[in-house]
Amino acid sequence: MQDEQVQQATLRLECEEFLYHTAELLDDRRLSEWHDLVTDDIEYRIPIRTTRERSKPTEFSKSAFHMKEDWGTLKVRTNRMASDFAWSEDPPSRTRRQVANVRITDVSDDEIDLKNNLVVVRSRKAETDPDILSMERHDTLRRDEDGYAPDWTERKGLKLARRTVLLDHTVIPTDSLSIIL
Repeated sequence: MQDEQVQQATLRLECEEFLYHTAELLDDRRLSEWHDLVTDDIEYRIPIRTTRERSKPTEFSKSAFHMKEDWGTLKVRTNRMASDFAWSEDPPSRTRRQVANVRITDVSDDEIDLKNNLVVVRSRKAETDPDILSMERHDTLRRDEDGYAPDWTERKGLKLARRTVLLDHTVIPTDSLSIIL
């Protein structure tokens, strides 16, 4: 019993370190390094939230998205954001991502499903009031030889295979959603 608890705590710590590392890559605008940590078959989605009655099963659209990306479109997005052609990110946003409340929901041989909360504080130009975005993310991490692994583990690293971002906002409190969440 105690060994199982230690294994679960170690796995959660490994996932948390992956999430902290990728948040740092995005905050530091190391987008190419971040993209190296997604799988070739990644599904990255941000469904649009609507305000609905309690009797409805979900507030999130199944057919409309702020972003619906795959490996190729994420590669184009990260390359463009690093170039001189990302007009909405020139000058670039200054962001700080706060990852919290990491909960593992399922584990299979090589994949880990988890939920985590994220708050992004985004500042632009000389504005004094930052934009604050809050959300819950549903992620699937997959073991991969080229994935990120903390120094203390001998297991294969992790890559992001699926991400669904559930924003807490029906109207996004920022001028553009040109950052990766």
